Amino acid sequence: MPKKVGVLALQGDFEAHAKALERAGAEPVLVRTAEDLKSIDGLVIPGGESTTMLKLLDFMNLKDPLREFAREKPVFGTCAGAILLAQEVRNPAQESFGVIDLTVDRNAYGRQIDSRVATIHPAPEFGERAGAGDVEAVFIRAPIIRRAGPAVKVLAEYEGDPVLVEQGRHLVATFHPELTQDSRVHKLFLSKL
Repeated sequence: MPKKVGVLALQGDFEAHAKALERAGAEPVLVRTAEDLKSIDGLVIPGGESTTMLKLLDFMNLKDPLREFAREKPVFGTCAGAILLAQEVRNPAQESFGVIDLTVDRNAYGRQIDSRVATIHPAPEFGERAGAGDVEAVFIRAPIIRRAGPAVKVLAEYEGDPVLVEQGRHLVATFHPELTQDSRVHKLFLSKL
């Protein structure tokens, strides 16, 4: 029976994550209420606009349930999701959940026009758990991880900065793995469930 993985479906490209999770072998569940969190094994917080997501989480009374969920089950944040999971957010500073010991700078790769597709070379451990080979990484107004705490494991870098990291059961990517047909990053997350 496939694991049920939620995708926060308030804003951002949650449908692409749902399709990537299906390709990786999970059953995606779109999460819009605290009740939705009760039936899932893990959660993906997609890219989008982190300040808008915070406002929507507030409006939907999801902040505290999401914090509680992250204390007990795996969460995978991409781009804006990475910002929300970080310990510290800069440029400008904003609220976050502090799930992973990271400091991130928002939109640090530049504006929308500076978005890019790059090839990254993951650490051998990534290959052992998700499949070997390079990964195509789509960066769209992406944050940069400026500091990773001692418990954070860097699984891939781009131009010397961490772009795929994990701490315990949680995973963060500053790029958008859901925008490619390669589901290995999602498979890596499923290995944590």
